[in-house]
Amino acid sequence: MEKKWTILPSDEGKINALRDQLKVDQTLCRVLINRGIDSFEKAKHFFRPDLADLHSPWLMKDMRKATDRIQQAFSNKEKILVYGDYDVDGTTSVASFFQFLSQVHPAELLELYIPNRYKEGYGISKLGIEYAHKNGFNLVVCLDCGIKSVELIDEAKSLGIDFIICDHHLPGTVIPDAVAVLNPKQSDCDYPFKDLCGCGVGFKLMSALAECLCLEPESFLQYIDLVAVAIAADIVPIVGENRILAYHGLKKINDNPSVGIKAILETSGSKKKLTITNVVFMIAPRVNAAGRMDDARKAVLLFMEKNTEKAKELADMLQSDNSDRRETDSSITREALEIIANDSNYLHSKSTVLYQPHWHKGVVGIVASRVIESHYKPTIVLTLSEGLVTGSARSVRGFNVYEAIYACKEHLVTFGGHFAAAGLSMLPEKVDAFKSDFEKSVAESITPNSLCPEIEIDAEIDFNNIRFPLFRMIEQMEPFGPDNMKPVFLSKNVVNNGNSRLLKEQHIKFELNQNNSYLSGIGFNMADKFDMLLEKKPIDIVYTLEENEWNGRVSLQLMVLDFRYSA
Repeated sequence: MEKKWTILPSDEGKINALRDQLKVDQTLCRVLINRGIDSFEKAKHFFRPDLADLHSPWLMKDMRKATDRIQQAFSNKEKILVYGDYDVDGTTSVASFFQFLSQVHPAELLELYIPNRYKEGYGISKLGIEYAHKNGFNLVVCLDCGIKSVELIDEAKSLGIDFIICDHHLPGTVIPDAVAVLNPKQSDCDYPFKDLCGCGVGFKLMSALAECLCLEPESFLQYIDLVAVAIAADIVPIVGENRILAYHGLKKINDNPSVGIKAILETSGSKKKLTITNVVFMIAPRVNAAGRMDDARKAVLLFMEKNTEKAKELADMLQSDNSDRRETDSSITREALEIIANDSNYLHSKSTVLYQPHWHKGVVGIVASRVIESHYKPTIVLTLSEGLVTGSARSVRGFNVYEAIYACKEHLVTFGGHFAAAGLSMLPEKVDAFKSDFEKSVAESITPNSLCPEIEIDAEIDFNNIRFPLFRMIEQMEPFGPDNMKPVFLSKNVVNNGNSRLLKEQHIKFELNQNNSYLSGIGFNMADKFDMLLEKKPIDIVYTLEENEWNGRVSLQLMVLDFRYSA
């Protein structure tokens, strides 16, 4: 698939001014300017994230209402139900907040609730409210969900159940009538940082409660590793407070992980220092797999477990769920790609909608993302569950898939989501009409740029300038993620030195030369471009840098993202 290369524009005056202030490599200054870091003061806060720079939780709308209601529950010995979603953000939120409450409220008055993905679906459920009512819970603190559950929270209120909502999803036009709604995305909330994840909102509530109860900061900071896992998995911008929380959370994961996280790392075979990327690919899939393939409650129990042996048993269960998930999504992805290959209509369409009633509901979102890797279009993958066709949508750069789905709402039973991803359900007889209208909606609004994957390049650099001092400074830019991605570099007129080869018939191992400077690298899933290297014509390459250790020797290598013939 052809990719668009975009070199980010540079302001040479700002770059030179920053270099004079920081006394560092000009290439690094170019990278920093691309991220809005254009002064010594901004660079200081960026490279040294400080917990003292976190905003006061009292700036968030309804924070006082939330803490007052929870303290009332403490005083009256009320039962409190901690309710959260079944994904990583939800399970980490429940695990951290439940443990925090356990420090100050009797265990017999606390319980946690994770809805079943298949019986209850996302967010607050009717079954969840019935459970709270039947078991005498007067207060429910829901995390990573609830902002759209207007009718269900009204029903709970009629049963004498109060709700405190801690959410980060975009609110609708009507806000639920809860005791308190903590969500920085509310239009009338003055909280300065709008991009907290659900676990981050729960973290702010814990910090406010700790202040009310005169508890030491460690009472909530001990769960900062779970916040970092949620930030990584939920793919929120890693700037501002998220950067501070992720930085210190990763430090705890690497220096002093909780028993549960340590068990996951041991089960996954991880031995290196973890980055956000490692969390995304090693911890998050195993936690998500619990909810996709079985019951997400065991992920929460693992995060809270203090016994090493029990944690190992739970981590093994998550590992088994993840293995099943991988087999399932690989099988369905193959089927999905075969359907596209055998139907020429997909070649000319602006969207991809695929439906098979036997596909596993728990992995359709993953499959949609996999399909986009080969067919770069807004994609929806559907299956049949409990008499309804349900599925997940994933989008491409710059296209609002939620709006395209909203335009087809007449065909839907339920839908929800945001710019880049959404979930939906419909009656089986509505699939063809929805597919047609969705294609029409996408075709009317999508631009050609959104149908071509883009690689944003920070700077052009020569091989002879790639040295460890530059790499060590780039390392200090961790944690990487949205709005602070790992720097991407371009090198031109590079030649294969003759030792490049295929690995597992899918990947390319590069051995490259530019003006007698030699570097090795690897490019995943690039086998279709290997013949270009064999011609030994000059090529341009885009890549990130990483450290490679082999037989005791440490070197820098290129993680090649794309390459093409030099102009």
